[in-house]
Amino acid sequence: MEEKIKQLASTIVNYSLKVKENDKVLITYQTVDARNLVKELIKNINEVGGIVFTNYVDPFISNILKEQSTAKRIDLMKEYQKFELDHFDSFINIKYNLNDYESKNIPDETRDLINKKTYALHNKLVNDRKWVLLNYPSYVDSFKSKMKYEDFKTFAFDVMTVDYQKMMQDIKPLQELMEKTDKVRIVGEGTDITFSIKGLPVIPCVGESNIPDGEIFTSPLKTSVNGIITYNTTSTYNGEVFSNIRLEFKNGKIIKASCSEESKNKKLNDIFDTDKGSKYIGEFSLGLNPKILDPMGDILYDEKIIGSIHFTPGAAYKECYNGNNSTIHWDLVLIQRKEYGGGELYFDDKLIRKDGLFVPSNLKHLNYDLK
Repeated sequence: MEEKIKQLASTIVNYSLKVKENDKVLITYQTVDARNLVKELIKNINEVGGIVFTNYVDPFISNILKEQSTAKRIDLMKEYQKFELDHFDSFINIKYNLNDYESKNIPDETRDLINKKTYALHNKLVNDRKWVLLNYPSYVDSFKSKMKYEDFKTFAFDVMTVDYQKMMQDIKPLQELMEKTDKVRIVGEGTDITFSIKGLPVIPCVGESNIPDGEIFTSPLKTSVNGIITYNTTSTYNGEVFSNIRLEFKNGKIIKASCSEESKNKKLNDIFDTDKGSKYIGEFSLGLNPKILDPMGDILYDEKIIGSIHFTPGAAYKECYNGNNSTIHWDLVLIQRKEYGGGELYFDDKLIRKDGLFVPSNLKHLNYDLK
């Protein structure tokens, strides 16, 4: 484990962020369990001449503060975030999952005001700064993964330290194909949806921001989405857990939304009523991490599941902008491997992936060890 921690720290500093002399780096972490990783990050940053600061945030206390926030405190929160953006070049955020429902009691009006006040700053961080986000393994994560904690911790560090440079080379043929593609069709149980990605950039994600990583994304043309998609992984948003979310689209816009829990349908639709952009899609992505096979209710892992797609209501990223703006960006995941119901993915009416496995000969290496 000590060697894995050293490897991960080196990857983040030298590969993901490419920290250089005099770069100012802020490390925020949410658990003292991550101290050895933070120590190695500090060592690596100092070795290349960077300037490092740390910030410890207790996630339990953080949620209490948000629950009790006033408008004046939110204004000060905005100024605090602006200070960080103005004074640091790179950000490392080490989160720690306590409970999917921990933020449930934050009042909707408080949550909306925080999002409204900090939206521009968040966009600046995501699009104009170097950053890395990871979750340090927690007991909650191990429980959701149905593993003993030590086994999950080993799994998590193995997943976070895959060979991202090899992955970058492996993805190139898929990137070239997607760049030439117009029409995409996704078919599966409860799913038949089409849209266009013509002319939009295609971005490989290979360990430069999210850890673990392993996906390739673009955006649909904003009004091109038509049909129905049913996601088969659970997803948490604003302290609520939703299952089997089903979305129906017409000319790019969500016209109907439901989930397995009827009592949560109003809450679900309220999310898609957040603003004008929350009913449109900002991202279409394929999960490619060969070590992540099953969902665990943590989007940093679930969106990278090999043989999956995620189709994301809300804001488009600046690097692949389809004109959609929103304060939400909700990655929802559909696994298409056979054991999860199967499905097909078509590019310009040609079968590209069936039951989670790539069909064209020049893409079969992306199936890794899957059969």
